[in-house]
Amino acid sequence: MPASPSSPSSSSAPSATALRLAIIGAGPAGLSLALLAAQRLPQAQITLFDARPLDKDVSGDPRTLALALGSVQLLQRLQAWDAEVAQAILEVSVSQAPPTLSHPLFGASQEPEVRLSAAEQGVSQLGAVLSYGQLVAPMQARWQARVQAEPARLFSRFGTPVQGLKPLAPGVEVDAGVAESFDLAVVAEGGVFAEQARKAVSHDYQQNAWVGSVTLAEDSPPGLAFERFTRNGPLALLPLRPRDGQRRAALVWCMPQADDDIASLSDAQRLAVIQSLLPARVGTLQGISPLKCFALGLNAERSLVEAQVVRIGNAAQTLHPVAGQGLNLGLRDAYALVEALVQGQARSSDPDVAALWVSQALRRVEWQRAPDRWSMIAATDFLARTFAWRWPGLPAARGLALAALQLAPPLKRAVARQMMFGRR
Repeated sequence: MPASPSSPSSSSAPSATALRLAIIGAGPAGLSLALLAAQRLPQAQITLFDARPLDKDVSGDPRTLALALGSVQLLQRLQAWDAEVAQAILEVSVSQAPPTLSHPLFGASQEPEVRLSAAEQGVSQLGAVLSYGQLVAPMQARWQARVQAEPARLFSRFGTPVQGLKPLAPGVEVDAGVAESFDLAVVAEGGVFAEQARKAVSHDYQQNAWVGSVTLAEDSPPGLAFERFTRNGPLALLPLRPRDGQRRAALVWCMPQADDDIASLSDAQRLAVIQSLLPARVGTLQGISPLKCFALGLNAERSLVEAQVVRIGNAAQTLHPVAGQGLNLGLRDAYALVEALVQGQARSSDPDVAALWVSQALRRVEWQRAPDRWSMIAATDFLARTFAWRWPGLPAARGLALAALQLAPPLKRAVARQMMFGRR
């Protein structure tokens, strides 16, 4: 049977010594990996699988994504970033809602607060916020353009769900209706916590995240992200690009499932509750969109690598949104993997040891990514669990920790650098 134009063919594919890479999942992590590998591994044969049909329009997907500065810079290098649709984060305010400590040293609000600003860090922005569709649609278009430009080595398999992975000696077999062998398979489709099979490290926080958007007052500070620690959980507002002249912010509102009555509230009641929890600096909220609810939990693999299969992004670690770092970890996973493969290929071009250099590269990725992964997993897990604790004085202690961080500039700079670029 003749080869499909979107599949490898014996006449057009690179030589047998070239790396054969399968990427499963065409979300932000998978597409960034595909684009980066195509750029940095010019001899590699890359096949991108996704169950989503190619003609399905994803541009209108409204889910909100918060990207750190390092992620923005990576996407800029891949020519897959549209700054016109993204809202830059210029400042981040993290504060503790009453009951908490109050003191003139904490600032004008007399409440504990940490403020991180782009100007203070010497950068143009701390990160950016945009919708899932606004990010994925141009990335997918960029990938398809590369596939058309290099049909001998880059392949799209949209509308093709992967049904299973089977280890080979060496390599891995990808079953997507037809079994194909690859040197390496990367799983980049993770989904949400409630739909995932439980991984090695898993904990159900018994919390819900209500997500949507709110309309801000005209005098609301532009580019300012708020995270408010409340008794029930974190409440975050992430700045969005104005629409029809109105300032907006994405909302992430976390509540314990046992006390969650948000579904029964009217829009006016929801706005009133949110307004009461936020600092005065936010201004008066003008409106609220319909909200969607997601269960929250930790679900992480102990290792990114298993034989010749690598998991990145939500497939490797699904985190509580308290720090907004899930996608950023996935993009850093993708970058580290490609750089390790580039280094390994440069050191060993002998086809007889091709499998060896891939294995060595994977070990390097595991070792390099561990500090960043586990520090973020531990931090988000600890913070998420504290909202379920009802210990006397805990909110005050959390507020004191925020106040201490604000009064320690070197430590605050270190935290800001980690949030922008991860642990290096």
